[in-house]
Amino acid sequence: MTKQNKKKRFRTAAEFILLIGFVFLLRHFVFNPVEVSGTSMEPNYQDADRLWQTTFIAPDRFDVITFKSPRNGKSIVKRVIGLPGDTIRYENDQLYINDIAYEEPYLDEFKEARKTDLLTDDFTFASLQPVVTSKTVPDESYFVLGDNRQKTDDSRYFGFVNKEDITGVVFFRFFPLEKIGAP
Repeated sequence: MTKQNKKKRFRTAAEFILLIGFVFLLRHFVFNPVEVSGTSMEPNYQDADRLWQTTFIAPDRFDVITFKSPRNGKSIVKRVIGLPGDTIRYENDQLYINDIAYEEPYLDEFKEARKTDLLTDDFTFASLQPVVTSKTVPDESYFVLGDNRQKTDDSRYFGFVNKEDITGVVFFRFFPLEKIGAP
């Protein structure tokens, strides 16, 4: 084997190792898959939907995030409603954040199907005590709700989600194929 062939083989091996490392970093930090488990995010996400999440995006209001459940440590998917410093309340199926009414278009389909029943029961932070012990969302924390408000375990029952417990922000659904696309 000539010296030039050895250099080519070494270069090819080094490029391959760098490529594997790059793919690993992309997979771990940029394109991290997660599976929806249960019905808490219906009608927008169904049980067994597969989603891509990233750790590079900071959660914002109404983003869908994943984090470890405080109940069993499994990864769960919920929607960010309250940011640090916010007060949240529901009255007659209307969301109020800092006493300003907000529309939730992602719930329209569910509300249409439930013409007579409230989708979200009335609550304030005071009514959620002892689970929620603050008058506002604490610093470095978020208030999250499942879209299927009647069948979800969310901040109303386990409290605020700490920023460091968030594993990612959902940015794309890749399965099922007929629903592929951004949320």
